[in-house]
Amino acid sequence: MQRVPQTRPKVLETALYVDDLARAGRFYGEALGLEPMTQDSRMWALDCGPASVLLLFRRGGTLEAVELPGGRIPPHDGSGPLHLAFSVEAADLPGWEARLAECGVEIEARMKWPRGGESLYFRDPDGHLVELATPGLWANY
Repeated sequence: MQRVPQTRPKVLETALYVDDLARAGRFYGEALGLEPMTQDSRMWALDCGPASVLLLFRRGGTLEAVELPGGRIPPHDGSGPLHLAFSVEAADLPGWEARLAECGVEIEARMKWPRGGESLYFRDPDGHLVELATPGLWANY
């Protein structure tokens, strides 16, 4: 077996599958301030900071391979309420909660983690569970 390279892979993209791309894009733009980097009828790519992208795919819109000049993207899709978490600074959590309230987003749950982190949970328009988490959630965060 070959040795694992010295640097571990990091999550670059997270994908959600949504019924209405424009509605989902507006939600993540208004509630979390995420900016679109590219968008088309199949997907939106939202900037989540350095080397972090949230991909919104139209549900059922990626069931066929996509041929591009640089190669082929295999088919994929997802269903049901998925979960994703965004990291935020502890000092910013009250501000995020206020912003969500201004956007009419209801906080579904709160959690104080044994390591000291805190999380807020809410739903996007497609029912996905979204979390804002502060440092102290995981041993590596």
